[in-house]
Amino acid sequence: MGIYFDHAATTPMSQPAIAALNEQISQLGNASSLHTQGRSVRKRVEEARENLARIAGSGPSEFIFTGSGTEANNLAIKGFYWKRIRENSERNLIIISAFEHHAVLDPVEWLESHEGAHVIQVPVSSVGVIDLEALKEIVESNRSRIALIAIMHSNNEVGTIQPIREVVDIAGDIPVHTDAVQSFGKVDFNFDELGVTSATISGHKVGGPLGVAALILQRGIDITPILHGGGQERDIRSGTLNAPAIVSFSAAASAADHDRDVSYREVRELRAYLIESLRNRIPDIQVNGDVLPALPGIANITFPGTESDGLLLLLDAEGIASSTGSACSAGVPQASHVLLAMGISERDARSSLRFSLSRSNTREEIDHLASVIETVVDRARAAHLRH
Repeated sequence: MGIYFDHAATTPMSQPAIAALNEQISQLGNASSLHTQGRSVRKRVEEARENLARIAGSGPSEFIFTGSGTEANNLAIKGFYWKRIRENSERNLIIISAFEHHAVLDPVEWLESHEGAHVIQVPVSSVGVIDLEALKEIVESNRSRIALIAIMHSNNEVGTIQPIREVVDIAGDIPVHTDAVQSFGKVDFNFDELGVTSATISGHKVGGPLGVAALILQRGIDITPILHGGGQERDIRSGTLNAPAIVSFSAAASAADHDRDVSYREVRELRAYLIESLRNRIPDIQVNGDVLPALPGIANITFPGTESDGLLLLLDAEGIASSTGSACSAGVPQASHVLLAMGISERDARSSLRFSLSRSNTREEIDHLASVIETVVDRARAAHLRH
């Protein structure tokens, strides 16, 4: 099976999630139907909604199920923008951080290209934390024009956790959306305590199945839908509810929440061991975003003099999965916008890999990585020199 160090991309389903999925998938019924089978499925969905809301620190009525984190982010960003600009045509400004996930960046860029939106990106520090003073200045100068602010709860490439409560305080009555896909189930996340207007979480990042996520949206707030149909989910996200995936997501979240503190400590120790092991073999590595608070298992490492795509393929040939964290356009590798936003040079950004760990990883796996890394880096550097 190989060694898997890419848990930030997706992580294996937990046994409770598999059991819940297998049980529910055999149950007949559409949760919107009024007959006995439909009501039975609806009951399981609502129990899952209540459980997930409890874990996320929100109300059940604030949970809107979607098919992915990308859909939830699109729903929040486009929904808020369309609603706010309809209320006031001057509210065409969107504020985001400079290193958002593409599930936020791309819908914002789409609104800019197709709907007349203007965008301001808040700069981030060299260690990967947004500049609150810059955000404050932007908000104070443009408050009446701002449709929404979208700042991720934790960064998917370097793992740094952002000061979202402070963002909300600066925003005041401006809607704040946070992409919490990487945070939910791994670190402390409480929707009510953060005070955000909306947040995105996803099943497959926390040991649940692919194809299910949620937008948590404050009660009493409506946004413009991007799907129209049966009026499910507060008439904000139409579509037949994926009951098996929702029930499985709930089971995965319960398991992750129950073990969260122990898991955080163990994974954080594995991360430290990985960095130490690699540094012993390759002394000139650089760890990007190495600051707390942070997600426990993400280590973003620059290997100077290499190309990250070459490194990834060489490691893959050794049976080790990692990630470049970079975008790819028309087959042309590009430096990570996250690392560039942190002030890292394009050369170093193109020489970086992300290793993301979970409790399923072992020190023996890290030892194997360390045993091959010198050969892999030497070959990558030789290939880089030839080009």
